[in-house]
Amino acid sequence: MNMFAEIKSWARRVKRDAVALWFACRDPRTPWAVKALCVFVVAYALSPIDLIPDFIPVLGYVDDVLLLPGLIWLAVWLLPASVTADSRLRAEEWLATQGQKPSSKAGAVVIVLIWLAIAYGTWVWWAAR
Repeated sequence: MNMFAEIKSWARRVKRDAVALWFACRDPRTPWAVKALCVFVVAYALSPIDLIPDFIPVLGYVDDVLLLPGLIWLAVWLLPASVTADSRLRAEEWLATQGQKPSSKAGAVVIVLIWLAIAYGTWVWWAAR
């Protein structure tokens, strides 16, 4: 398998696992702490808005290439094996029938709130100087 095929396969697994976390959030077998992490990761992964906009050179893709896959990996690693297996099956079914991952408007709101908090913090810091 060449490098591009491996990267494409890895990207498909990350996409599947992001959707699987969406299902794991709703599973009663998911521990509450892991559920909280899953909610955060899902809100960010399915948000149409990035924390670091892609138009910023280099940094714009750091969240897409490192941060998001790392958070998805951590959340999947912390899930019980039975929840992971069931959620991955449901995610594969969803992606096969819907053809795309779901979208999270709540995730977009969270990202905008983070931007506003950073802007406010910067303004307070600048005004205190």
